[in-house]
This record gives sequence, C-alpha cells and structure tokens, in this order.
Amino acid sequence: MAILLSKETRVVVQGITGRDGSFHAKRMKEYGTKVVAGVTPGKGGKKVDGIPVFNSVIEAVKKEGANTSIIFVPAQFAKDAMYEAIDAGIKLIVTITEGIPVQDMAEIMDYVKDKDTRIIGPNCPGIIAPEIAKIGIMPDHIFKKGPIGVVSRSGTLTYEVVHHLTINGLGQSTAIGIGGDPIIGTRFIDVLELFEKDPETQGIVLIGEIGGTDEEDAAEFIKNYVSKPVIAFIAGRTAPPEKRMGHAGAIIEGGKGTAESKIKALNEANVPVASLPSEVGILMKERIK
Repeated sequence: MAILLSKETRVVVQGITGRDGSFHAKRMKEYGTKVVAGVTPGKGGKKVDGIPVFNSVIEAVKKEGANTSIIFVPAQFAKDAMYEAIDAGIKLIVTITEGIPVQDMAEIMDYVKDKDTRIIGPNCPGIIAPEIAKIGIMPDHIFKKGPIGVVSRSGTLTYEVVHHLTINGLGQSTAIGIGGDPIIGTRFIDVLELFEKDPETQGIVLIGEIGGTDEEDAAEFIKNYVSKPVIAFIAGRTAPPEKRMGHAGAIIEGGKGTAESKIKALNEANVPVASLPSEVGILMKERIK
C-alpha cells in the first residue's frame, strides 16, 4: 500500500500550458496517473494532451473532482498558486517550483497549519507510488513496486539510491522527495510516521544532506517511534564549513548541520549510514531478511 497516493488520486496541473507543466503532465498521464485537469488563468477551455484546462483550481475541483495539485508555475506566482489550491480544498499539493522566497513559504505554512492540506516541497521532484501514480518529475522507469519506503531531500540522489535498491531486488512502496529548501511543507518526521503506519512498507531509506537539523530530528523520532529498519545516506560529507552547497537549506552554521553530527545522531538511533549510494540496497537487504 502506498502512502499519500492511491488509484483515486485525481491531479490538477497548475501551470499546465507552460513548457515544464505540459511536458510532465503528459509523462504523468502516460504512467497511469489520473491527470484530470490543468489550470492556467486566461486559457480555460483549451486542452493539453487531451487534458481540459480551466481558469481556476476551484473549477477543476468542481468539474473534474481534482483532489491533488502539482505546481509548475514560476516562483513569483507560486505562493498565490498554493493559496488558490488550499482554498479550493485540494488535499495534497506537490510544489515542484524552485526559487520560491523563504518568506513566501513561511506565510504559506502559517496559513495551511489549520487546514486539511499537505504540501510537499517546494523545490522537489515529487512523489511516486510504483504501479499506482506519479506526481512529479521523476524518471519512473527506475522505480519498481515493493516494500521499501524512500524519503529524500535530494532529487538526483533519490534516483541513484532507488536504482541500487531495485537492482538488489528491493522495490519501493512510495518514494518522496521532500525538497531541500529551508522551509518545506513535509519533513522527514512526517513521512517516517506515515511509513511506520503503512503495513506494506517493511523498511525505510532516508536520504539527507548537510545543513539544518532535520536529520537529527528524524533520528530522535526513529529512536522513539519507528520499529522498522531504516538505512540512511548523508550527502555533502566533504563540503567546507559556512559554504552553501546546492540546496538553499544545505548550509552549515555554528557547527550544526554537519554530516558528522547527522551520522552520529542516526547511528545512535541504530540507523546504519551508507558511505556510498550503492551501499544502501545492500545494507537494507541485510536488515529485512
């Protein structure tokens, strides 16, 4: 059983008439995802690869039963796009857009905290439940249905680790890229809790990186609340202090957020940390025998 996605997931693509929105709407549809609508203000009435386009999200909800959104709109409009989806009653919002100002996300997270809506991202590759649905930009051919849940701050590392899981005979229940920005809608702890409750997820892979304290927080949560085997990989071990590396959240300050501190915390939670992405599948195979 997947988390967050099901065969009843009905997707509206915000920004469907743009280059990225149209490209990935088609790919998601080809994968079997129910992409039921697109939204671009002023372009209602058109179709993109057979998908009806509406002027607003509320129209997509009322006319096509959309319950999930994926956002491809430019960064300066992304906050308004998320507000619109929340107000339309969308339950899951996957924000692919990168470069969204931290202040915008702070406002959104304050607004959504009392709403029945989950945000994944921003600046993330999305979510996939193999053989069920894909909402994002992941290369779906590397994923295989199976018992391992994957949660990651890094897009490209997710793909590499999933490849090694698959070649070790370990398919995935769900894989989620949560994004690497300083403020994100769904954190490691949130996903770990969902995987722990999912009866078909037998093991969990956590892919972290330097910067912030999410991995340390996750380690504490694993220690207290997760009974399933967890394997981790931490990117950025050789990054120099005080230097931003890739993601906006990947910065080490005041001795916190280092690879060493994250690895130490995870090890203390009985979580083996792979030295290379290729080791993750091997370590997991040993743990779920």
